[in-house]
Amino acid sequence: MALETLSPDWEFDRVDDGSQKIHAEVQLKNYGKFLEAYTSQLKRIEDALDDSIGDVWDFNLDPIALNLLPYEQSSLLELIKTENKVLNKVITVYAALCCEIKKLKHEAEMKFYNGLLFYGEGTVDSSKVEGDSQIQMGRFISFLQELSCFVTRCYEVVMNVVHQLAALYTSNKNTPKVIETSGVHFQTMYEHLGELLTVLLTLDEIVNNHATLKDHWTMYKRLLKSVHHNPPKFGIQEDKLKPFEKLLLKLESQLLDGMIFQACIEQQFDCLNGGMSVSKNSIFAEEFTHSIRTIFANVEAKLGEPSEIDQRDKYVGICGLFVLHFQIFRTVDKKFYKLLLDICKKVPAITLSANVIWFADNFLIQKMSAVAKLLDRKSFHAIKLQRESFLQQKAQLLTKEMQTYYVFVSSWMMKMESLLSREQRMDKFAEDLSNRCNVFIQGFLYAYSLGNIIRTTMNLHMSMQKPMTKTSVKALCRLVELLKAIEYTFYRRSMTVADSVTHIIQHLQHQALNAIAVAKKRVISDKKYSEQRLDVLSALVLAENTLNGPSTKQRRLIISLALNVGTQMKTFKDEELLPLQVVMKKLALISELRERVQAQCDCCFLYWHRTIFPIYLDDVYENAVDAARLHYMFRALRDCVPAMMHSRHLDSFEILLESYDREIMDVFDKHLLDRLCKEIEKDLRLSVHTHLKLDDRNPFKVGMKDLAHFFSLNPIRFFNRFIDIKAHVTHYLDKTFYNLTTVALHDWATYSEMRNLATQRYGLIMAEAHLPSQTLEQGLDVLEIMRNIHVFVSRYLYNLNNQIFVERISNNKHLNTINIRHIANSIRTHGTGIMNTTVNFTYQFLRKKFYIFSQFMYDEHIKSRLIKDIRFFREIKDQNDHKYPFERAEKFNRGIRKLGITPDGQSYLDQFRQLISQIGNAMGYVRMIRSGGLHCCSSAIRFVPDLEDIVNFEELVKEEDLSEETQQAARQLDSVLSDLTCSSAEGTEYFKMLVDVFAPEFRRLKNMHLRNFYIIVPPLVSICID
Repeated sequence: MALETLSPDWEFDRVDDGSQKIHAEVQLKNYGKFLEAYTSQLKRIEDALDDSIGDVWDFNLDPIALNLLPYEQSSLLELIKTENKVLNKVITVYAALCCEIKKLKHEAEMKFYNGLLFYGEGTVDSSKVEGDSQIQMGRFISFLQELSCFVTRCYEVVMNVVHQLAALYTSNKNTPKVIETSGVHFQTMYEHLGELLTVLLTLDEIVNNHATLKDHWTMYKRLLKSVHHNPPKFGIQEDKLKPFEKLLLKLESQLLDGMIFQACIEQQFDCLNGGMSVSKNSIFAEEFTHSIRTIFANVEAKLGEPSEIDQRDKYVGICGLFVLHFQIFRTVDKKFYKLLLDICKKVPAITLSANVIWFADNFLIQKMSAVAKLLDRKSFHAIKLQRESFLQQKAQLLTKEMQTYYVFVSSWMMKMESLLSREQRMDKFAEDLSNRCNVFIQGFLYAYSLGNIIRTTMNLHMSMQKPMTKTSVKALCRLVELLKAIEYTFYRRSMTVADSVTHIIQHLQHQALNAIAVAKKRVISDKKYSEQRLDVLSALVLAENTLNGPSTKQRRLIISLALNVGTQMKTFKDEELLPLQVVMKKLALISELRERVQAQCDCCFLYWHRTIFPIYLDDVYENAVDAARLHYMFRALRDCVPAMMHSRHLDSFEILLESYDREIMDVFDKHLLDRLCKEIEKDLRLSVHTHLKLDDRNPFKVGMKDLAHFFSLNPIRFFNRFIDIKAHVTHYLDKTFYNLTTVALHDWATYSEMRNLATQRYGLIMAEAHLPSQTLEQGLDVLEIMRNIHVFVSRYLYNLNNQIFVERISNNKHLNTINIRHIANSIRTHGTGIMNTTVNFTYQFLRKKFYIFSQFMYDEHIKSRLIKDIRFFREIKDQNDHKYPFERAEKFNRGIRKLGITPDGQSYLDQFRQLISQIGNAMGYVRMIRSGGLHCCSSAIRFVPDLEDIVNFEELVKEEDLSEETQQAARQLDSVLSDLTCSSAEGTEYFKMLVDVFAPEFRRLKNMHLRNFYIIVPPLVSICID
């Protein structure tokens, strides 16, 4: 039993045996429950991962991405451990130098290239803003200081690499050898040295091609000269000015004179005071030459081939190494020099970074001018002709090349989807991994080829100032889309790729270990002892140990250096070494798959070729079927954002980003969005007005573009926004239709029909205008009548009984009429507030008319005749039964006519009659407003059961303690009901209001003449009948 085996510490008292047993059982049960819970939790996690591992990721929506780079915290000293201490030291030193070079290269690519390239961008024309150039350069000085320190560090590393190699391959017989180097070729070291020389060479090219940087530097020096003459004026101490001038002089000579690379290779590599001699080390010179030739042989075989991976970059490094070799040893191999130049016929130019293009022939002529003079000039001229010929051929073959790659990439994408969607079979697991590895590498190779074609063609056109045809631009843009499609395919299958990469790496490591194990067995079986054989065995053991772990950059570097030692003495047979090298190349590529693909698909260079964007957008607009490709182009345009963040000439890189964002969006709006909006609006208008028989719209005659494809696009991501084309066009149409409806309310039905058509034809979900719609019998609007009351009362006649206005005369076939229903519709459109405003306008109008009315009645000619008629009527009224004689009215009219008539034959009495009609029309209009208001309010309030007793909804809601939003809604309802009730009641008071205003004024003594009006009525009636 368990209790018998307890340690003495647990044996307290034998009496407690029973309690301990109970406790043990309880703990055992708890532990069992924990295991069950943990097992079920693990099962849930496994199920969750299994379900999501095939999920498709979206470039635009996913806020995170997977970083697949293997990582470990082990240092070089921990990784490089063998029994051979000397070899350990050699490998450690070389590995440390290579790691340093990689770090310097990464820093240059991320920070210094971009800082220099983007200098001067994102600002207005410096010539327009005085002093802006000097301010930019002032901000940039600190960056140049950092670059100076970086370049100095590069010089030290180059010096150290050369010394370390020279120390290993020494020709001094008095110095003991570190290790036996016959047959050992550290090709990896030379490749890394070539990479560092490429960095320096690239910096030179960027500066030499940067006219803005040099111009601003010149202006800044002039400014400094002005400051030098009067330092106090600028608030600068004179003793600080001289050191600053020395610093500028150092920066100019080191960085801006195009001598960064030259100064590096012209260093004093021979140590003075009896130290190491490099230039006279013949063994090192031979090894240097051998390594360059070996690297070149490997590069030349792959250069321009479909299987090319990074050979162009290595070729640049070879040229740098060749010039360095010439500078140190002052010997040159003319045949090899010609071989280097011959590559220029196959590869006319190489893009170093973004828009910086490099010509090997120019470089070799410049750096080795003495050797170039010995060669035939025609060969150099032939290279230049070949370059021009390359561009011409590209222009002709680019479309065909694009179509070919379109088929290749589409086929690869389908193969990728098929392979990753299929479940892995355990019986064919190795075969499946091999297939996946090959498909991944094939995708990378396509990306590399496409990137080279695009960069070389575009940058060559820019460098040689040769214009591109529209056909070439369209083809290149298609290639850019294919490039981003490859990146997108890898990304959208990130989970599956991540899962596969881990297994592929293990599979490749297993193959490499098997190959090394065979070689190691062969070495061990040979009983002959030698230090060289010991080095080989130690190197193989080191490679084997390092392979047993994550495939980090450091481990792969150590393996590469170890195999440089381990492959001597024919350790590997030829048929074994080549497969091992292939496996190691695959391992390097698969281990950095995502980073490599991202680097090859990076379209940062498009920033300097953004002038092609308008042509691209025009092409997309004309071929709307392929509208989905916009996603790829915007993704490509976004690639330069990380690089822009390293710009240092502005207050903040945000200014540069905003400038670029604004520029691209302006072009996008102009060449696509605005055109699309107007075209859709035009199509809707023409479709709705087909009954007008406008231009011929037969698609077989005038062609047809199906713009609906743009509306099936997902929102396009650009910077920190999503561009939703469908939403943009919908908003434009909503805004346009709303604004035009407010201007002409009678067109509401037309715009409503256009909204419905937009939904049916293009799937646009339009918003309702929420404007009160007019009826087809709207007639004149209350607002229009109010504004033109003087015109209305003169052109319309009022029917008192039917309450209707009829147009007096019109040039049209029909006369317009206005009745209570029209007024009610109009009030519904503008709200009940328009009623009070209208009555106020009418009052102003009546005041002016009554003034004219009073003037007429006060006139002596009229007044005297009226007084005579009043006296006459009083005398005869009893005799004539209070009837006014017709003859007397006729006599009055004749008398007035004698006073004068207008050119159209009207007397003063005719005009007075028209004045009275206008006053009557205005009063009738007020009456109709009252009736229309009652009609409108009664329609709106018809659902209220009792107008005398309206429930207060706000109080009821508060009693129920409902939410604040509900209380606000109830308050609003009470307000609306109160307003409607008041409006319906106030409508009856308008006449009383007018009477109350005018009556007191008319009854005053000064207006006593108005009392005579009744006697002028018979003549007015008489003249009206005539």
